[in-house]
Amino acid sequence: MNEQTQYQLTIKAHDNLGTLERILRVIRHRGGNIKSMQMQTIENNTLIMTLKLTTERTLSTLQNQVAKLEDVIVIE
Repeated sequence: MNEQTQYQLTIKAHDNLGTLERILRVIRHRGGNIKSMQMQTIENNTLIMTLKLTTERTLSTLQNQVAKLEDVIVIE
């Protein structure tokens, strides 16, 4: 069994219908296992998510796939 590393990601995105579901689906399909999540909507209909997750894959692969989503502004 491969060892999973825990990471923290902060994602800023436009809060449009379905944005949250699309982000979570990409994370799940790319092998991410979310351990905790905080989310809030701030001014100008912007969503801020802080996720703690584990993955067997490299973090850069996951970040690149999430960043390709249309509503994502920045991922750290």
